[in-house]
Amino acid sequence: MMNIISEILRSKRSNCALIPFITAGYPNIDITIKALNVLDQQGADVIELGIPYSDALADGPVIQESSKIALQQGVYIDQVLDILSTVSSQLGAPIVIFTYYNPILVRGLSKFILDISNAGAKGLIIPDLPLEETDYVIELCSQYDIELILFIAPTSSVERISAILSKSPGCIYLVSSTGVTGTRQQLDSKINELVDHIKSKTNKVIMLGFGISNTDQVSKISKWNIDGIVIGSAFIKTIGNKSHVDALNSLRNFCNEIKQAINT
Repeated sequence: MMNIISEILRSKRSNCALIPFITAGYPNIDITIKALNVLDQQGADVIELGIPYSDALADGPVIQESSKIALQQGVYIDQVLDILSTVSSQLGAPIVIFTYYNPILVRGLSKFILDISNAGAKGLIIPDLPLEETDYVIELCSQYDIELILFIAPTSSVERISAILSKSPGCIYLVSSTGVTGTRQQLDSKINELVDHIKSKTNKVIMLGFGISNTDQVSKISKWNIDGIVIGSAFIKTIGNKSHVDALNSLRNFCNEIKQAINT
């Protein structure tokens, strides 16, 4: 099986990959489709697309609000699949679906994974997936060429990190701070030590996310031993409360700035 997400991050090793996150259906479906194209054109290496969910425990206020607005417009899994089907063949960057476990279970695990695969997704992130249930989910994902990306938190014990690394099909999502997603002023320098610890145990690629929001943080992190930087809330903020054209222009400009910060 091809782990496409890992392959892309591995190919960017000399230069960290950029992984923007946006919420599907925020502020509407039309802008989501255009935003995905803009991010792809501006050099996003992988794009995370979040399925709106009302009980998003790992998400901070910006992403929660974007989910709420998308849900108010009736954007659920079927609508996200439609967006995916529309854009996936147009994009160079593969799409990773970000969703919680409950909506997947409601749809049916194998049906959900088959559906996102048919729509063109290449990866899946489930922040609240219990470690005990990952083996079965990984098995299903591998049947449909979906790379399941597992989380490591800064609070994970050495034993738990080892267990996650042994189960992970390829890519690790390292959470850069405790708590929920959202913009942070400071990044914990202990995370860099944790990155080095994980890299000493595995050759798997690491994406770092939660709380990364500006060019200063990005240029600092891109010198660490990581393979990809995930930015969500800061991208979503660039879209919010603007006219259609302004939203896409500010998204384009911000993506460009972040990409340059990675490359410097």
